[in-house]
Amino acid sequence: MNGALETNKALIGKPGGRAKLATPALVLDLDAFERNLARMAEHCRTAGLALRPHAKTHKSLAVAKAQIAAGAIGICCAKLGEAEAMAEGGIDSILVTSPVVAAQGIARLMALDAKISDLMVVIDNPLNAEALAAAAAEAGRSLKVLVDLDIGLHRTGIRPGADALALAEQIAAAEHLELRGLQAYAGHLMHIHDFAERREKSLAGMKVLGEMRDALREKGLACDIVSGGGTGTFNIDPEARVLTELQGGSYIFMDKQYNDVALGNGATFPFETALSVQMSVVSANTKNLATTDAGFKSFATDADPPALLSGAPEGAGYFFFGDEQGGILLPDGARLEIGSILTAMTPHCDPTVNLYDAYHVVRGDTLVDIWPIEARGRSA
Repeated sequence: MNGALETNKALIGKPGGRAKLATPALVLDLDAFERNLARMAEHCRTAGLALRPHAKTHKSLAVAKAQIAAGAIGICCAKLGEAEAMAEGGIDSILVTSPVVAAQGIARLMALDAKISDLMVVIDNPLNAEALAAAAAEAGRSLKVLVDLDIGLHRTGIRPGADALALAEQIAAAEHLELRGLQAYAGHLMHIHDFAERREKSLAGMKVLGEMRDALREKGLACDIVSGGGTGTFNIDPEARVLTELQGGSYIFMDKQYNDVALGNGATFPFETALSVQMSVVSANTKNLATTDAGFKSFATDADPPALLSGAPEGAGYFFFGDEQGGILLPDGARLEIGSILTAMTPHCDPTVNLYDAYHVVRGDTLVDIWPIEARGRSA
């Protein structure tokens, strides 16, 4: 057992154990997490969509298994290493949503395909299709693939139209590749604050995706699966009736980036903030200032600073104060004593999770379990 799991193990099941955690600690509110699971599962059932949530958010077998138990058909993984970690823990239906192009990676992909019954991978390049077809032929196996379509992000994906159609035809003609459909992810739209703008642009992307689906079918090419979408467009994309499965990931935890996004009609997201970082005040010798033990190494820094949730007076704010420390600016007259416990909402949940070895799972003030983050650091 690694240090993160061992350090707080003795607190499991003890009332008040949450406040005694060695900090900084990544904390998962189990009640909020379970409500988030149920709400997204019900949303997908109502919309007639399958749910294939993205494990890049949590990198945890316990979380993936909870998602599947709540109705998900499987999971997505952004990296092959994540998929291997999930498969090692018994997850049997995985979509690898990033191209696998290196020779070593392709060999690992084929080994993974031999271990689980339902592996799919995306392709966005004819040369990659050739390499995967050759590897599948050498292994004597049929590899299931989706064409990754670029609908505006330009990170991965092939251009819609003739190029994408030619790639689909190439895959369909390969004896050991099985074309299953399309993937498209509009990550550049997920955090557009204005709901009307986000809806307009997302539905435009879904229109392009739907036209590509229809083009494949007109050529007699398989397109049973159309996978994509995310937490930011979970209630928009189903309108288009194009997706067959939704890939949202952050809904289970939420973070400052998503909580700052407007849902529309003045409503808030139905998903609650379930993930936080718990920290302790370690110094308080300067007026209107306290220092905590959670700095750059405790939060992803690609977004705004963490938002304080509890333990600090109203009007206080967090700022990064160094690798190991965070600063708390206090309103005039306010003070935090050393040892005070604070919690903060993560700025961006996915990369913050990747900084920790375990979730400290709580109900109220009780630590009920510690879940390892098995795929942490599995970035290749």
